[in-house]
Amino acid sequence: MKKFLCVLLIVLLATSAMFAAGTAEAGAKVTKIGVSMPTQSLQRWNQDGANMKAMLEEAGYKVDLQYAGDNDIPTQVAQIENMIAFDCKVLVIAAIDGSALTEVLKSAKEKGVAVIAYDRLIMNSNAVSYYATFDNFKVGTIQGTYIRDTLKLDTEKGPFYIELFTGSPDDNNINFFFGGAMSILEPYIKSGKLVVRSGQTSKAQAATPNWSTEEAQKRMETLITTYNYGPKANRLDAVYSSNDSVAQGITNALVAAGYGKGNFPILTGQDCDKPSVKNMIMGIQSMSIFKDTRTLASKVVDMVNAIVKGTPVDINDNKTYDNGTGIIPSFLCEPVFATVDNYKTLLIDSGYYKESDLTIN
Repeated sequence: MKKFLCVLLIVLLATSAMFAAGTAEAGAKVTKIGVSMPTQSLQRWNQDGANMKAMLEEAGYKVDLQYAGDNDIPTQVAQIENMIAFDCKVLVIAAIDGSALTEVLKSAKEKGVAVIAYDRLIMNSNAVSYYATFDNFKVGTIQGTYIRDTLKLDTEKGPFYIELFTGSPDDNNINFFFGGAMSILEPYIKSGKLVVRSGQTSKAQAATPNWSTEEAQKRMETLITTYNYGPKANRLDAVYSSNDSVAQGITNALVAAGYGKGNFPILTGQDCDKPSVKNMIMGIQSMSIFKDTRTLASKVVDMVNAIVKGTPVDINDNKTYDNGTGIIPSFLCEPVFATVDNYKTLLIDSGYYKESDLTIN
């Protein structure tokens, strides 16, 4: 009997030790990651946040995902402060204002918290460890090239008439979107092949605060009224728009002015938001850059894994993105573009959307 009890005791002690070791091992693996997104009012940020959270949790991390109201900077700052205070080991931040996080990130630096700037470069902070984004200059060149090729600027006599819209002036990305597009379009503007009746060709003149659909619509309405654009009035052959939320405001104004399928100006966009894809199907938006957020989220998870394990982080650009404190090591994903001809392959067959998501009521 004593021998049996001794054996039982040994088994119980071994089991307890294994359980404790397993619990400790599991606890060691649970690393907390903070994910800060700017707003839920735009479809793309909802998708970015959801994809990021799902992939990080699948990789074994605990995720604190926060949205900063409707692009509210103080809210984002407060949320990041809490993430640092509650021991997030890595922060993934899509900044509302690329220059507004300098102070809050000082404490991240002091605590050794790694910071990954997500799709928007965080400026003037030496706390930024890495930048993950798409090749945003290439986004602009694709948009500009689409306009050039569709209007056949190299072979047709012209002149052709265009107006220019980009995004929020506090988003560092517009330097690349607008810069890329203008690298293609500006020579034709200077030669007179492309004419901007408004004369609004600078980034500041073309900016749209907060990427607002409403602000874009107001500006387009003003341009239509001031320069007498319309199907039966002054020609408007193209409108350059850096993204879809801006393009949707432009579309609203143009439709109200009498444009529709068959006479709609060439209109660019970015993000393949559902309303813009539906507009492409209806013939009232020409194209949209597709930045598969699953691709970007997957790359960020790879970065997080490397940071946590202390292994080298995969980057493919170490010269382009200077945030004011130095070059930020970056990984740039490749953008592609969707039109009515290929959206099914890019968006539906890939599982990004269901066909029912794009049904036009």
